[in-house]
Amino acid sequence: MTETIAGITIPDSTMAKAATELVRDVATELVYHHSRRVYLFGSLRGQESGLTWDPELLYVGAMFHDLGLTEKYGRTDQRFEIDAADEARRFLTEYGVSSSEADTVWNAIALHTTPEIPLHMAPEVALVTRGVELDVLGIGYDAITDEQRAAVVESHPRPDFKNRILAAFTEGLKERPATTFGNVKADVLEHFVPGFERGDFVEVILGSDWAE
Repeated sequence: MTETIAGITIPDSTMAKAATELVRDVATELVYHHSRRVYLFGSLRGQESGLTWDPELLYVGAMFHDLGLTEKYGRTDQRFEIDAADEARRFLTEYGVSSSEADTVWNAIALHTTPEIPLHMAPEVALVTRGVELDVLGIGYDAITDEQRAAVVESHPRPDFKNRILAAFTEGLKERPATTFGNVKADVLEHFVPGFERGDFVEVILGSDWAE
């Protein structure tokens, strides 16, 4: 039976169901509910902005965007966003999605913590970021109605979400601190990992092998 939340239909194709099952199998309840809210909030922001998008591509992008925080898909040699983007591309290719569409989802996930740039790209890319921004940062909170917001949270609760998602970020990033250079996740480690020293762009330039 098709599920609808806040007027947004959850994709129920074989591929979408497999995406849901994969996230359920490897991610915490925290990440699962957050990822579903990202899809719903992203879709609501898309409606509000008058955009047209592929619901299945947006769904996979939203559901997979934090897989890099999981034990199964998290690595230590690259940004966690790339871990998730790579798995999404592999998954979509397995289901016969075109390379260009798979690339769109890769971009949506890889760029979801990069401010502003995704909003100038394909709707699926922009709306993953819109969903993440609304759920994590509260950006666009009033762009949807109180009723829509309440319906989403009723279906996918967010108890103590602020503290719990920060703890999840810390756990997923503390073994790869160098990958936070130049991105917002350095703020997380600076707050929660004793002894962490963020990379300094100016010092990298001044300390390079160039004489001047």
